[in-house]
Amino acid sequence: MPDVHVTHAMFGLDPTWVAVSILLVVYGVIMAEKFNRAVLSLLGAGLMILCGVLTQEQAVAGVDFNTIGLLTGMMVIVAISQKTGMFQYVAIKAAKVVKGSPWGILVMLSVVTAVFSAFLDNVTTVLLIAPVTLLITDALGVRPYPYLFAQILASNVGGTATLIGDPPNIMIGSAAGLSFYDFLINLAPITPIIFAVMLGIIWFMFGRDLHATEENRALVMKFDEKEAIKDVPLLKKSLSVLFLVISGFTVAHSLHLEPASIAMFGAALLLLLQTFGQSLEEKDHAYEGIMAEVEWTTIFFFVGLFIIVTGVEHTGVIEMLAHKTLELTGGDFNATVAAILWVSAIASAMIDNIPFVATMIPLIHNMAPTFGGADAIVPLWWALALGACLGGNGSLIGASANLIVAGFAQRAGHPIAFLVFLKHAFGLMLISIVISHIYLYLRYLS
Repeated sequence: MPDVHVTHAMFGLDPTWVAVSILLVVYGVIMAEKFNRAVLSLLGAGLMILCGVLTQEQAVAGVDFNTIGLLTGMMVIVAISQKTGMFQYVAIKAAKVVKGSPWGILVMLSVVTAVFSAFLDNVTTVLLIAPVTLLITDALGVRPYPYLFAQILASNVGGTATLIGDPPNIMIGSAAGLSFYDFLINLAPITPIIFAVMLGIIWFMFGRDLHATEENRALVMKFDEKEAIKDVPLLKKSLSVLFLVISGFTVAHSLHLEPASIAMFGAALLLLLQTFGQSLEEKDHAYEGIMAEVEWTTIFFFVGLFIIVTGVEHTGVIEMLAHKTLELTGGDFNATVAAILWVSAIASAMIDNIPFVATMIPLIHNMAPTFGGADAIVPLWWALALGACLGGNGSLIGASANLIVAGFAQRAGHPIAFLVFLKHAFGLMLISIVISHIYLYLRYLS
């Protein structure tokens, strides 16, 4: 973390006001969704340097390259793996396991989404599962909204369980030095409970009204999941590398390795295996195709965001906010955990949870001396992770995965209205936070 506060900015302006203004303007325009968010964050980052809030060296030092490397490595692995068709295979197989039952399909697709979201990432998962869902619901002759609604919630709940499931967790894990295993033993136990409660409520909301004719159910049963598999040799290679990478995550801490190193090595290994035996020209063409599928918009969004938050941190604003928060909670640790959980949840429902978490990370770091050091504040990190990831379920703009599903629905002629989603989702989000609050209290605070 930077420890040098700037004392001047361009034209003699107060650097604090310059940094905070850049942060608020960038966040505000991102929320308006009128411009590409990567462009906005990079413009904001550039202004932090040009206005004298940061030097270029300080800006580069503020970028968390462990987060960037982990995201990039996993994106490459998933980009190659999706070419095999294994995700579509699992979705179709799940629908057939329940004999084409409308409610059974909703449950199975939600389970598939939650599991994939935990071990890949929730954005990629919905990119792959949502189109299959629309295909299946069309064959069933049922409204796709309940299915897509359930998958949005499942993706964010599943993504909460692990280090790599949701971008906020990747950021928190890297900043706090928390391993894949730490997330698994601390957050994974509560996510199935939250998921089950949500499915129960969704049944009361939609499940009783889901019906399909025998003819339509028969259409679903005619889908051939084997046709979804496009490349069996690549499937074997992808599964092997995914197994090695996830195994590596679980032992990375004991080997003193960062998750980014494991993800990048796995990506390079799978790239090598995918093109092994091809000519150099064929290899180059394949590499270019894979790199084109990496979500560079997200990567550069993170780069700019880290620099913007570093600029604000250098002015001392975040340290001041940490002290103000502690004043409001009276320095009580339990009250601080609760405040972070609930504020994170409400805020993440209203704005994208990624920039919110980027701002909260240094704030929590600044609380460490008050509560006895880095080890003592670990429950604060779990509160932030639960609040930000689950809070993303509160509205259509709360998480990236939500917007991706909404985009698919819009293109398919079944738009998801913001207020309709809010009406159904916000209450469910609050229930998940109540469960999380009880869990945090019983496990860490009582």
